[in-house]
Amino acid sequence: MDTAQSENLRCDVLVIGGGPAGSTVSALLADKGWRVVLLEKERYPRFHIGESLLPMNLPILERLGVLEQVEAIGIPKYGAHFVSDDYPDQDQTYYFSFALDKNHPHAYEVRRSEFDHLLLKNSASKGVEVHEGVRVTHVELADGAVVQAKDEHGQIRHWRARQVIDASGRHTFLATRLGSKQKNPRHASAAIFGHFKNAQRLPGRDAGNISIFWFKHGWLWMIPLHDGIMSVGAVCWPEYLKTRRATPPEDFLWQTIGLCPGVSERMQSATLLGEARATGNYSYCSSRLYGDGWLLVGDAFAFVDPVFSSGVYLAMNSACLGAEVVDARLRDTAAAPRLARAYERRVRRGLRTFSWFIYRFTAPPMHHLFMAPSNRFRMQEAVISVLAGDVFGKTPISRPLILFKAIYYAASARYLAGSLRAWWRRRRNAGATFTSGTTPLDQSG
Repeated sequence: MDTAQSENLRCDVLVIGGGPAGSTVSALLADKGWRVVLLEKERYPRFHIGESLLPMNLPILERLGVLEQVEAIGIPKYGAHFVSDDYPDQDQTYYFSFALDKNHPHAYEVRRSEFDHLLLKNSASKGVEVHEGVRVTHVELADGAVVQAKDEHGQIRHWRARQVIDASGRHTFLATRLGSKQKNPRHASAAIFGHFKNAQRLPGRDAGNISIFWFKHGWLWMIPLHDGIMSVGAVCWPEYLKTRRATPPEDFLWQTIGLCPGVSERMQSATLLGEARATGNYSYCSSRLYGDGWLLVGDAFAFVDPVFSSGVYLAMNSACLGAEVVDARLRDTAAAPRLARAYERRVRRGLRTFSWFIYRFTAPPMHHLFMAPSNRFRMQEAVISVLAGDVFGKTPISRPLILFKAIYYAASARYLAGSLRAWWRRRRNAGATFTSGTTPLDQSG
């Protein structure tokens, strides 16, 4: 039987969710001297997909004081490897060292169970009051928020917080309850994935690079992890995953791999570890990013697609920016409203930059431009800067990206029939639904 605790526990900031965004914003605010409570419904470590970090993650990890720990559990990733059966002799590797900013030439591939747990423990070491196995059930956002939560034993507790930060990832706790969560009308995908041993890696220094393969139903990823594990998955149109019907997820994943010769060749000796997992449509955005006494960070605000491995970086970067807003609010500084508006502009601008590429990734013109790159006017360097996550700083990527987009639109005329088919398919699938009773693809928030 549920028992209730009557008094309100007090804190300056209550954070919902202990993923990368929640752990990051909690640690930063604790460093600023605030009393922070973090409530996480699960217990860590736990399985999570989305293992490929971006170079721009590294300055954040250094700021948090965990970069050496991440180096110890990760595999260096120097670039992204793109493969297409339509261009059998032109597979391309985009090396981060060729970005406009040469200061961040690599990233890491990490097991999310280890990475997320490391970040959560780091926040606790900085004084954050971390409660695992505690699910938030209700929030009152009026005159100082009151947060109600239930632990694993059914005990109900209440916290009164001056500020509430939603870092609940794809559970989108506040956006759902505020009615601000909106399905993305421009993009829809579904995915099936698993961890494998004995999958073939790229040779030499490229062994840690992510590989991305186009195939007729979408694209596949291969992400090498330490101890010989490879994360392999397919992001597909929902209509394709609906054809699974009664096929076990493991068999359907293998069937999908078999449709892409490049992946199939590297998986000849591979063995699936554990279960295959699937997810339905996951692209969404909240119409509101903050309000009086509350703020969204990471996937609690928006998620589009994992093709550029942007989820963890966008989550942690928004946490860094959001921490400044909340700190200003708690100090009751005159700059707080301006910082909140700037926070929203920067977060939405970064999301738009990634989204432009994501929406068009499977269209024939983008396919061609990625497989036959040109660095005229430094366009290739600017694209690599996007792949590295350099979309928030002062790196001058705007002009070369405008030229890249112009060439894309010009190329669309050459591939008009295929471009129209890709556009229509994306629009049609944006209204589709797919349920599989399985777990979300990327709850990086």
